Amino acid sequence: MSTTPTPTPQATPAATPAAAATPDIRSALAGFCTGVAVITALDPDGRPVGMAVQSFSSVSLDPPLVCFCPAHTSSTWPAIRAAGRFAVNVLAADQEELCRRFAVTGGDKFAGVRWSPGPNGAPLLDGALATVVCELEDVLDGGDHAIALGRVTSLTAHRDDAAPLLYFRRTYGRVPGSGASLRPRASSSSMSASMASARSRSDA
Repeated sequence: MSTTPTPTPQATPAATPAAAATPDIRSALAGFCTGVAVITALDPDGRPVGMAVQSFSSVSLDPPLVCFCPAHTSSTWPAIRAAGRFAVNVLAADQEELCRRFAVTGGDKFAGVRWSPGPNGAPLLDGALATVVCELEDVLDGGDHAIALGRVTSLTAHRDDAAPLLYFRRTYGRVPGSGASLRPRASSSSMSASMASARSRSDA
């Protein structure tokens, strides 16, 4: 007497968490207050290039490494990568307009900007809180951004009496008590291991 085989139950695939929507990520991370820096270099033709970022962070003290995360769509990042060296200019609270200049794409960002060449040739912007001079150590994949690792070769703190420029909920601000608050407005010679990391300021 023949029998009909009993079908083998099929395993149900484990549910995969839905990816967070991009607007939700941006909205949540906008609540993380960061400093702002301008990454500068000389392109292969010797012309100064630069971009504003929020994504600057210390990575390691030994060896001394820092990082920033440029968008793959950035028009400035390819020139910085080709240079193989760069400088990080940590902006002060009174450099908001300078930051806005470097946060846009195109144009001569250095027109009228005072700077001097650093030890590796990268522009050091006048008035910055601090400058960190680096050789490009490695470039890692970070989704729609690159993760650029820099080996620190020299660094200098310039303005101990100045407050840092901050970015919070898509607006600029200053440390409370330094002349302004973090509320929206109309229109910060040693490396700290706790420098804030966050998102890229722009795709410039």
